[in-house]
Amino acid sequence: MIAANLNLNARKALLFALTSERLSVYYEHGQWPKDATATDTANVWLMRQGLVAPGKLIRSIAALSDTFAKTLAETLSREAGLYTAHEMNQSLDPNYQSPVAMDLLEECERLLVDSELAP
Repeated sequence: MIAANLNLNARKALLFALTSERLSVYYEHGQWPKDATATDTANVWLMRQGLVAPGKLIRSIAALSDTFAKTLAETLSREAGLYTAHEMNQSLDPNYQSPVAMDLLEECERLLVDSELAP
């Protein structure tokens, strides 16, 4: 495991993955996952990437993913939200290229910078 502060690309990818998961759960079950669930998901994601991060950073990114997912759900129609969640989930595969996902990754970077969570 690489025990270091996550670089910006890793933080963007983590925020993107957590937001994708939150939207998927919301559209499948009609309720938002708890922050503790997102934190657990983040730890699993980091482990799969061979990374570790401080708990405070993980909790902050998990909370930001909640805000981002809810903003997306509030601003998109249900159909557009379902499509967005699907595109985000598909884009977790590095072989899948999506203009929607690329735009959302850029938004993840902006959110991290604005929240002072970018390195």
